[in-house]
Amino acid sequence: MTDKELKTEKAEERIFLSSPHMSGGEQKYINEAFEQNWIAPLGPNVNEFEKVVAAYCGVKDVAALSSGTAAIHLALIILGVEAGDEVITSSFTFSGTVNPVAYQGATPVFVDSEEESWNMDPNLLEDAVKERIKLGKKVKAILPVHLYGMPANMEAIQAIANKYGIPVVEDAAEALGSRFNGKPAGSFGKISILSFNGNKILSTSGGGMLLSNDSKIVEQARFLATQARDAAPYYQHSQIGYNYRMSNILAGVGRGQMEVLEERVRQRRVNHFFYREHLEQIEGITFLKEPNDSYFSNFWLTTILIDPEKTGISNKELMEEFEKHNIESRYLWKPMHMQPVFSDSPAYLNGTSERLFKKGLCLPSGSNMTDSDRARVLEILKRTLNKM
Repeated sequence: MTDKELKTEKAEERIFLSSPHMSGGEQKYINEAFEQNWIAPLGPNVNEFEKVVAAYCGVKDVAALSSGTAAIHLALIILGVEAGDEVITSSFTFSGTVNPVAYQGATPVFVDSEEESWNMDPNLLEDAVKERIKLGKKVKAILPVHLYGMPANMEAIQAIANKYGIPVVEDAAEALGSRFNGKPAGSFGKISILSFNGNKILSTSGGGMLLSNDSKIVEQARFLATQARDAAPYYQHSQIGYNYRMSNILAGVGRGQMEVLEERVRQRRVNHFFYREHLEQIEGITFLKEPNDSYFSNFWLTTILIDPEKTGISNKELMEEFEKHNIESRYLWKPMHMQPVFSDSPAYLNGTSERLFKKGLCLPSGSNMTDSDRARVLEILKRTLNKM
């Protein structure tokens, strides 16, 4: 490549990993909020957004909140998780899954991934449950994650949870639009959560949701999320509360986003199958794929594993090469059992998540990627493979 060509390429617009993708329909709901002066937490947009998401996920009730992390925190409070208790959760996840366990003074117990879905290994989960019970520990919840939009094996996980009488808090933060055995992600847990952070498949810039088929749980979540104000003619508080409710303006964005959600899922899946079509035949590059027909992933992010012995490059080298050409990529999550803050927590490991972290990379996957964007990413990737 000549210096002139390189300068031209560097001047091209940045291709983001997963940027917000507005439809334009969001604006009418935002305008309504301004016209009605509902510039506050709660309001008509919040109510309607909750109804639409509940119907889409097939659950009885939901509470729109400030983040997915807030939803997990409230779920643990409602389930009575306290200091000295334990919560069994996936090691291969973002810290937002695990931090609320620490908020409650409880101990996270990490379970490694299975090869097929990269999510919580059901066999290791049962090993963990048995040993924690044998040790006399109080396991108050099982907290599986649907990683990168790929559903966890909820059939096996729920069977274990039911066997030992432990409630499931389902972290579907990355999986809105995904399904397992035809059932929507976010509908499996006693309590489930979603995230609407800026890079998610549905974005309200910041926000989340708590879902349940038990309306009393959702009612309690709403109460705690609005500073736990008692039903009194004055401000009275008998419990500690939190400022966790979603604003009416952001809920308006969510309403507009829900109108195009199925199209966004289709666009993410187009990205995934484009990459597979052009890269899957290259020795040393493998993808996170749907293990069988029980799984339907929104492919929020398309992820690959790079074997440096076969490709001649590492994930780090490829990421650096992408960055030179103004293309954003990202390492896979660093497992929680490898994080300094959680290094003393119990962990049931098989080496899978560490291997994935060392070899994995998230490719640009935004639903707003164009044909030329995908072609540019592919060109740089193939050129890098040939150059190394």
